[in-house]
Amino acid sequence: MATAVFFHAHPDDEAIATAGVMIEGADLGHRIVLVCATDGSVGEASPDDIPAESSLADVRAAELGEAAELIGVDRLEFLGYRDSGMADTDTNDHPDSFWQADVEAAADRLAVILREEATDLITVYDERGGYGHPDHIQVHRVGVRAAELAGVSHVFEATMNRDQMQSFADDPAFDALGLDDDVIESERAEIRDTELGMPATQITHGIDVTAVIARKRAAMVAHRSQITAESFFLQLPDEAFAKAFGTEWFIRRGAERSGKPYETDFYAGLTSSP
Repeated sequence: MATAVFFHAHPDDEAIATAGVMIEGADLGHRIVLVCATDGSVGEASPDDIPAESSLADVRAAELGEAAELIGVDRLEFLGYRDSGMADTDTNDHPDSFWQADVEAAADRLAVILREEATDLITVYDERGGYGHPDHIQVHRVGVRAAELAGVSHVFEATMNRDQMQSFADDPAFDALGLDDDVIESERAEIRDTELGMPATQITHGIDVTAVIARKRAAMVAHRSQITAESFFLQLPDEAFAKAFGTEWFIRRGAERSGKPYETDFYAGLTSSP
């Protein structure tokens, strides 16, 4: 069996972007390692969600531990950086933030884990970080360099299918939510106007994870401080939720071709670890 390392920016990113392939890998007997770059301390949360004498970072670490157990993670590590917050905010300038980290130093830190695990495969994000978040962009830079340092040849960039996301804005499932028309139109406009992920023609892998979608959803629910029960996506009917989250998209670095037909076996061609 092989070892796959999933490198993510914040607690909850793993549940949204790659929980399906992580669950499937664990079910196949592969060793699943999750590395989180930051503490998630700049996420949004109600003060009521943070117990006395705790911090948001503490809460999110506990949530990530719960999600990791649901997914089947064998090893969970934090890389040790502070959440940088959204683009163009003051928290980007904090000296301990991941955005301010020296790429080579951070890559060295990650490469230690990759070598310890004799890693066969690593996931990072696409070069835009999916939607331009500083920590996601830094995951791409640091992860790609760490893979070079540790000699990991299977490098996948987790992304979103931009074409699919834009078409989803017109899905009639929105009308079935019973939400205020202004709220629905606002969500649709955000999906249409935001350049999420990468164009379909640049994607190499579209992995159908609907067989484990209930477990993926449970992992998302575990991040209750960030993905509340009232969140837009958790209110989607099962069919619409599966349409939104039931395929996980990746770009295999160095692949000879991209676009349809997408590759559908995420773990194909791996060399088993000794």
